[in-house]
Amino acid sequence: MVEISTSVLNVEKENMMKVFYGLEVAHTDYFHIDVMDGKFVPKNTVEMMREYANAIKQISNIPIDVHLMVEDVKKFIDEYIALKPNIITFHLEATKSKEEVKKYIDYIKENNIKVGISVKPGTKIEDVYEYLPYIHMCLVMTVEPGLGGQKLIPETLEKVKKLKEYIEKNNIDIDIEVDGGINDETIEKAKNAGANIFVAGTAIVSKEDYGKAIDSLKN
Repeated sequence: MVEISTSVLNVEKENMMKVFYGLEVAHTDYFHIDVMDGKFVPKNTVEMMREYANAIKQISNIPIDVHLMVEDVKKFIDEYIALKPNIITFHLEATKSKEEVKKYIDYIKENNIKVGISVKPGTKIEDVYEYLPYIHMCLVMTVEPGLGGQKLIPETLEKVKKLKEYIEKNNIDIDIEVDGGINDETIEKAKNAGANIFVAGTAIVSKEDYGKAIDSLKN
């Protein structure tokens, strides 16, 4: 089933409540919260995403999909656990050891929140295989993390395909999410590669009719 996680990264602060209500009415499957610390990626969205996530929690029951692009993973897990999001995803590249990865997985799950691990375009998909049985989602970045509105890197879809084949071969129940450059043209390719959750920002929030934009992506 195709699900859409709408990134609120490019939503203007003065319009945030109007946009969030609009996305609620348009039945986005998730609100995607891009937490960036200005270290792991150049951009810093810490304050903005904190404000947006709190605002969404107050007005909506739609699940929150938190994507941590940060160096201090534990600090931000602690911050977002309080909001009880549906899922918290951290980057494999932000961890220093296998023990650390497993510690974060266990810690998030102990708080009754789903766990995702994300990999950048340059990271081999095989690096995540050993963790797949213990997590709920693998997020494959289809652009370099840090900026909205980039073009999808075609080679990343080969990773999605490889991941999907591995999951099916090993009978693992897990979602594959893709993030970056998703629009009406690229979503079909990403879906064919094996993804089932699609992060889209500009392809939705830049449109007049969010519902129509989401339906168009899904169909």
